[in-house]
Order: sequence, then structure tokens, then C-alpha cells
Amino acid sequence: MNSAAKIQAPSHVERRAFQRVRVKVYGRFMLEDRSEHPCQVIEMSPGNMALRADRVGQPGERIIAYIDHIGRIEGVVTRTFQNGFAMTVMASERKREKLAAQLTWLANKHELDLPEDRRHERVTPRNPVTVLHLVDGRQYPCRIIDLSLSGAAVEIAVKPAVGVQITLGTMRGQVVRHFEDGVAIEFAVLQRADSLDAEFNRPRN
Repeated sequence: MNSAAKIQAPSHVERRAFQRVRVKVYGRFMLEDRSEHPCQVIEMSPGNMALRADRVGQPGERIIAYIDHIGRIEGVVTRTFQNGFAMTVMASERKREKLAAQLTWLANKHELDLPEDRRHERVTPRNPVTVLHLVDGRQYPCRIIDLSLSGAAVEIAVKPAVGVQITLGTMRGQVVRHFEDGVAIEFAVLQRADSLDAEFNRPRN
């Protein structure tokens, strides 16, 4: 049996056996016309997933997606809904086992967020004005709307693309979504409360 035969979409019975979890992770997907579009995964199992996106794939269309914390996913659109679509996950048994472990971690992480994030969620720093740096050297003044151990919402005149690596002050991270007045940033690693306090709450002359 060749490798292509081993990696296939799960059957209807298999898909029903997978436990779906609600998650909130971002990524990009490519349609058959090779156009790429940002997306947010809202529900996923090792056998299928539902994505929210401005551009929607058509039933039967093959999709290649790159999802934060998960990686490359291939599959086929099964249905569409308002502002999104559902697709199968084509994977080997070994990859499905890995996906199950990743989804368990993500479900725990996003179940009202980690305890540390709950305690520090939506905190407005004392010194909200800072600078957002791009990897190519460009930098833009910005204002932090709110801040947690895992990320920040930033008011900024420019909107770097979703997935772009940035540095906010001294904190490395990436843009995960846009909103009307700015961008949301996820830090590369969970920050320490004292580090954020030193960065954004220390007195300034």
C-alpha cells in the first residue's frame, strides 16, 4: 500500500467518533486557485474542523491550511455556513494522535484561558504608549488598549498582516487578527507578570 492510500479522510463513522473541541486559533488557508486567506479555527477534531473566514471554499474543494500551534492541515470542504466553512482533516493515524494531543492542550488553554491570563486579562498598562517593530526594521508608534500574559490589543495606524512576526516593546510575538482601530498580538511565549509590569508600568521621567 502506498503512502497516499494510508493518508486519507476519515470515514463518516470515524468522524463521529472524534471529539470536537471549541478552540480559538488563527492561521491561513489556500484554495485550489492558490489564493491565500486568513482564517480562525472555531471548532476542531482530529477528523474535521470549522473555520471562520471572509473567503469561503466550496464543497468538494481541496484546502491546504497552516494553523497556529498545529501546523499544516490538508482536507476537503464538506459544507459552508455564514462567514465560514467546515472541512475534513486528511491525516495518517500517527498525525491524528498528535492532533488529539494538541487539541487537548488548546482546549485547556482556551477554556477561559489559562488561570494566569484570567487574573491579568484586559489590564490597561500605566504606560500604554510604546513602539511596534517589524522584522524588516520598520517601527510604528502604538498604544496598548489592553494587555495579558499571552498577548495584547494594540491601537495602531498600520495593520501588519496576520501571522507577521513583531516585537512590542521588548516582547516578541505575532499578529493574530485585525480589528477596526488596530491589531491583536499573541506573544511568542507566556510572559511573566513582573516582566510586563517592568516593561509597561514602570514610572517614566
